[in-house]
Amino acid sequence: MKKGFFLGLLLTAASLHVNAQALMGTNFFDNWYVGLNGGGITPTTHAPFWKSMRGITGLEIGKQVSPVLGFSLQGFTGINTTKSKTAFDDLNISFNGKMNLNNLFGGYNGVPRLFEVEAVAGVGYGHNFQSQAVGDERNYITTRFGSSLNFNLGESKAVTLSLKPAIVYRLDGDRPQALNVNRSKIELLAGVTYHFGNSNGEHYMTLVEPMDPLAIEAVNDKVNQLRGEIQVRDQALAEGAAVIQQLQTQLQNCQNNQPEEVAMVVEQTQVRSLESMVTFNLGSSVIPNSQIPNVERIGIYMKNHPASTVVIKGYASPDGNLEFNQKLAQARAESVKAMLMKKYNISADRITAKGEGITDMFSEPAWNRVSIATLNENNN
Repeated sequence: MKKGFFLGLLLTAASLHVNAQALMGTNFFDNWYVGLNGGGITPTTHAPFWKSMRGITGLEIGKQVSPVLGFSLQGFTGINTTKSKTAFDDLNISFNGKMNLNNLFGGYNGVPRLFEVEAVAGVGYGHNFQSQAVGDERNYITTRFGSSLNFNLGESKAVTLSLKPAIVYRLDGDRPQALNVNRSKIELLAGVTYHFGNSNGEHYMTLVEPMDPLAIEAVNDKVNQLRGEIQVRDQALAEGAAVIQQLQTQLQNCQNNQPEEVAMVVEQTQVRSLESMVTFNLGSSVIPNSQIPNVERIGIYMKNHPASTVVIKGYASPDGNLEFNQKLAQARAESVKAMLMKKYNISADRITAKGEGITDMFSEPAWNRVSIATLNENNN
């Protein structure tokens, strides 16, 4: 009763520990391992300990479910030292549960420790191989209680060397339900285990650091900002489409008129000015990378037309403090002017930068964070 209660407390603590940590590498096909074990086994009582010891060897396949809990299936064969002519005189196959005590009580740091201790308990099937001259073959149930002293090697922790002491009870005879020390044996084993790689590229589970709520909020703000810029661009595309449609209509009219009329239309519609809009982020006078082509249009034109001049008017949206927005509007105009001077070598006397304060010329407040550059071609 007390043993069961204590085991229940350990399992509950292990479950709470696992749920408190976010881990990578916990899929079904992650954290499997295979091991080779060998050593000796000897009766616990009524026999010389070392003199009665004989060799056993076997394989183990297991899975680490969490940094605390694991399961394995292992099989052992005992090397025959009796008069029977069989090479191996018994077989034991057991299903084991394992609990990493270091991670249970000390917490999991994301990487296996160099030295760790596991508590092991299991139940299994046993069989004796005997020749008829020596005795009858027998099947029985076994239970196993022990530990595994693990040394995790290398930077990758892919290989583990272990010492595995355990006591194995044989449950048969008159009282198969009892753990009788007189029907038990001591195992002293050593083993080597290889841990297969996980989906996260490691040979063990790794911790996932929770994301800072402030960082999440910053990402959301950036997403909303980008959505606003997309709306501005969609509006600009719609306006551009309308201009294209207007030009196509004018072209069609020109094609339908006489040559004299065409010449007159061209003369009347000759471009004398060009406007370019540069939108800004909230509270900023820094030209976004997406808006640089709009400044480039003005810069290239002015380099190709030395007599041209430009008037840049900066605006701010109605959001925020009035005094700050007035300064921000001037700064946005000056920002476009500075880029024209530094990047395109346009003389300052050809550029006029004015801060016009807040505006509501556009229906969306975010669209009013803008500088409008009006280019004038001077033929004098």
